[in-house]
Amino acid sequence: MARLPQKSDNNLLVGFETSDDAGIYRLSDEVAIVTTADFITPPVDDPYVYGQIGAANSISDVYAMGGKPLTCLNLVGFPSDKLEPEVLHGIVEGALSKITESGAVLAGGHTTDDEEPKFGLAVTGIVDPDKYWRNVGAKPGDVLILTKPIGSGVIFNANLKKWVSPSALEECINIITTLNKDAAEVIGDFEPHAVTDITGFGLAGHALEMAKGSDVTLEIQMSEVPIMNQALDMYEKGVSTGANAANRALIQDFTRFEKTLPPWHQEIFVDPQTSGGLLTAVSESVGQDLVKALHSRGVGNARLIGRVTPLVESKHLIFT
Repeated sequence: MARLPQKSDNNLLVGFETSDDAGIYRLSDEVAIVTTADFITPPVDDPYVYGQIGAANSISDVYAMGGKPLTCLNLVGFPSDKLEPEVLHGIVEGALSKITESGAVLAGGHTTDDEEPKFGLAVTGIVDPDKYWRNVGAKPGDVLILTKPIGSGVIFNANLKKWVSPSALEECINIITTLNKDAAEVIGDFEPHAVTDITGFGLAGHALEMAKGSDVTLEIQMSEVPIMNQALDMYEKGVSTGANAANRALIQDFTRFEKTLPPWHQEIFVDPQTSGGLLTAVSESVGQDLVKALHSRGVGNARLIGRVTPLVESKHLIFT
């Protein structure tokens, strides 16, 4: 991406030159559009639930920029020679339930033949061009708040081995099909300095993007990070994901663990998330009030997980 020409249009407020969650283009002094696209392979067998997860995951990028989703286009890869049309119908029906819940509309989409199912959305939203969020801007003295537990990656892989209990799998699905709508609306009342959603790079990877872009260190208190039921158990049993090694390589030169943990325990922080929560940096003076407000709105898993400090010895992440 670095070799491509950089933006030359002053109305492109956020483009591909950063690691932000979506692009933002100013239409007027009052309105900018937020634009994003994402798709995933099936983490579950149920087509309806798959559609819900894919839609929630795609729409989340608009919330991470402080925007309101308006229109969605289906992005579908489908093996029509292997699966019945009813499967595709179920996927789209599940997605539509989350699109409608978000307040957006489904405006169409595009389907291609593929060897395995892939589903997601291209989403367009709006945001105030003077009040959009970015994943940079965290300031020393800020506190860090995470709105959802982590661990969905290893839980889904362990479920392929039938090692995860039905209750733990159900809890995981309920978490990741929950839109970040309420969380974003509450966070917006507390003037966040930086926001991102936790997805494929895991908590550590996305926190590193925030820390490097802000030229600070994020100190994350490991005992305060919410973790999905049985996720650590699965790592202890030897389960992992295809993304863990790459995610660990991404962070290792910039990260320090101040507590000795078994290697399997450290893996939870690079566990790739699908439709993960929002990570936000806000002033310490409002941190606890934000957590209380999130809990009151039903975002019951929200936790204050750390703080922001000046850069410490080139380490952007310190796990304590």
